Amino acid sequence: MKLASESNGDRRARAPAIARIAAMLLSALMVGTVSGESSSVAAPLDLARYRGRIVIVDLWASWCKSCRQSIPWLNTMRERYGASGLTIIGVNVDAERRDADKLLRDVPIEFEIVFDPKGDLARQFKVQAMPSTFVFDRTGHLVETYVGFRDAKKDEHEAALRNLLNPTGL
Repeated sequence: MKLASESNGDRRARAPAIARIAAMLLSALMVGTVSGESSSVAAPLDLARYRGRIVIVDLWASWCKSCRQSIPWLNTMRERYGASGLTIIGVNVDAERRDADKLLRDVPIEFEIVFDPKGDLARQFKVQAMPSTFVFDRTGHLVETYVGFRDAKKDEHEAALRNLLNPTGL
């Protein structure tokens, strides 16, 4: 993952707007699968219900080679830090659900998935590359934006997550 080039001030100014957009759009979209299993039962997913947790919203697509590397890392982060307050929501932007399902057979996802076949959420976040990852703090403010995935940055990003999850360092 590569940190997008925007200053902390720019991110802070955009954070409330993006959090509102994410909450609105995620509540309008439907959850289609958890743990990589297809489900015909859908329930609304509202980002606001995760207030008090660190939330990662990760936009991915079946054609994205880097996503095949980032998804296992996100699975690991959820496993390590889920009990400490981390929630990960994957947003698939494939136009055809069968394309996403094919990737999920090869690369299982162990976190919630929202399907965005029309790209509404991707447009709202102004996504320019896959994967695009947005990290929200416990108050719902956007604190990090990553574009792409680089194996060499995993430790750095995990340390940033630990700091968000336990800001006192205890």
